[in-house]
Amino acid sequence: MDALLLIAHGSRREASNDEVRELTRELVQKSKRKFSIVECAFLELAIPSIPEGVTICVQKGANSITVLPYFLSAGRHVAVDIPEELGKAMQLHPQLEIKVAPYLGSANEISSILVSLSKQAA
Repeated sequence: MDALLLIAHGSRREASNDEVRELTRELVQKSKRKFSIVECAFLELAIPSIPEGVTICVQKGANSITVLPYFLSAGRHVAVDIPEELGKAMQLHPQLEIKVAPYLGSANEISSILVSLSKQAA
C-alpha cells in the first residue's frame, strides 16, 4: 500500500499542530485514489515524530511512503534534518520504499497563491 506522510515543523502552540492535522484530514479526501494511507508527522515540538509517523504508516500496511515536506524554503530542516530523520526510520524499516516529494515552497503555484491571499487582506 502507498502512504503519504505530511511532515511539518511542529510548534509549542498546539493549535498550530492541529492545523497540520486538519490539513492531513483534507489530504485524505483529496488523495484517495493515489494513497491508501495519509498521516502527518513533525520534525520537533509535536508528536508523532518523523520515525513514529513512518512506523504508523507501516503498521497500517504501507510498503511505500511518499514524504511531503510542508516547508516554505529549503533550509536546514529540508536539506539535512528531514533526511536524517528518514534515515533513522529506514533503519527501523529497511524493506520500506521512501520517496521525498519537493517541499511546498518549491511549487510553481506558490506565487499565484500568495497573490490570491493578498487580495483577501482586510
